Amino acid sequence: MIPSSAVCILCRHRHNCHWTGHHSRLARLDEAGEVKGKRDYAFEELVAEIGACMASVKLEVVPDFSQSAAYVESWAKVLKADKRAIFRAAALAQAAADYVRPEEAAKAAEAA
Repeated sequence: MIPSSAVCILCRHRHNCHWTGHHSRLARLDEAGEVKGKRDYAFEELVAEIGACMASVKLEVVPDFSQSAAYVESWAKVLKADKRAIFRAAALAQAAADYVRPEEAAKAAEAA
């Protein structure tokens, strides 16, 4: 099945948000570009998902969450363990969404 354009856009933004985690950008990841442990991995996925949604909304694209279901259980564990995790994730996600400037991503998508 070929994914809808909304899924493609959300996926692109999610990858862009992960890209911002490199230590030379917003420094959420280690120098190898990785996270340590399941909880940190789940938190990074939550940051990327929220950031992708923020970037998609800025482009007036309704996010498609069909690909998100696989991560919900790990996100729930992170949120149960740390009551402030959602606020930290949202702040980091906003920084990532701002960093990748989705208006330029839209121009690149149109040119492709």
